[in-house]
Amino acid sequence: MPIPDPADQGEVNPPLIERHLAHLRVQRRLAERTLTLYGEAFARLTTFCAKEGLALDAVKPHHVRGWTARLHASGLGPRSLGITLSAWRGLFRWMGREGLATLNPVDGVRAPKAAKPLPKALSVDQAVALATPAPPKPPPPRTRDAREAPWLAARDHCIVELLYGSGLRSAELLGLDLSAGPQARGWLDRDAAEVHVLGKGNKWRTVPVGHPTLQALDAWLALRPALAAIDEPALFIGRLGRRLTAVQLRNRLKQLALEAGLPTHVHPHMLRHSFASHLLQSSGDLRAVQELLGHAQITTTQIYTKLDFQHLAQVYDAAHPRAKRK
Repeated sequence: MPIPDPADQGEVNPPLIERHLAHLRVQRRLAERTLTLYGEAFARLTTFCAKEGLALDAVKPHHVRGWTARLHASGLGPRSLGITLSAWRGLFRWMGREGLATLNPVDGVRAPKAAKPLPKALSVDQAVALATPAPPKPPPPRTRDAREAPWLAARDHCIVELLYGSGLRSAELLGLDLSAGPQARGWLDRDAAEVHVLGKGNKWRTVPVGHPTLQALDAWLALRPALAAIDEPALFIGRLGRRLTAVQLRNRLKQLALEAGLPTHVHPHMLRHSFASHLLQSSGDLRAVQELLGHAQITTTQIYTKLDFQHLAQVYDAAHPRAKRK
């Protein structure tokens, strides 16, 4: 059965539904776009009812489940189905309050879940290019860029190394302090080559830090004291000497990706995805990656196995004689 098209219907919305739409428009003050989508959903409902000779107050849960299945089989996506069911559910709830229905047949009926998009990750070459600072170009003299270039490059290099080398979340990186303290939400232990962070759910975890990150850290710490405010504990600071913000971090990564010639927009979580994907490709140890990422459930980490398979499929398509199209 094709999806009912509101444009093909004679009486799209009977008076009862028009009353409900007026209620949504005047009392609920729904947006015009939402009202349009709800109107289309009600048109589908009245078409189904007309084909089966049902009044609205005679609709039962098995009718709604069957109609939902038909709409899904006809090509209506999970998001559109969710909007349709939400509109129907609200209509029957309103009818119940008005004394026009004794039950809500849509309660308990859910749209199929939409497939979650795979997280975007850089290739190994792209990640390495981003983590390898290009030789700085000498800025014009007597400009702000001339004063900022050395410390800005050192700070940004250290940030990229930590995001990609240890898989930190943006908030975890921005929360790092110079040392442990009662108010610290994270710190980097240079001697132990470890970073301690307070992640989601207020859970602490410890992640190893590689040698390139430690070198970048030393270079940044050598320049930081001349820039930071006296009472600022943050490891990473901005131009005003205070803790770096999330917006500043995203803007810097975007700029660094452009300077490295990467063909994609880079944000902090993409480096965390790259860390997990590349580690899993090399080790195959899902549990270890789960611990390093701080995931409470292994199912959250398993998304990276799909990225790994995607990479393998691309290699197969490019290299295997049987995969090549004639």
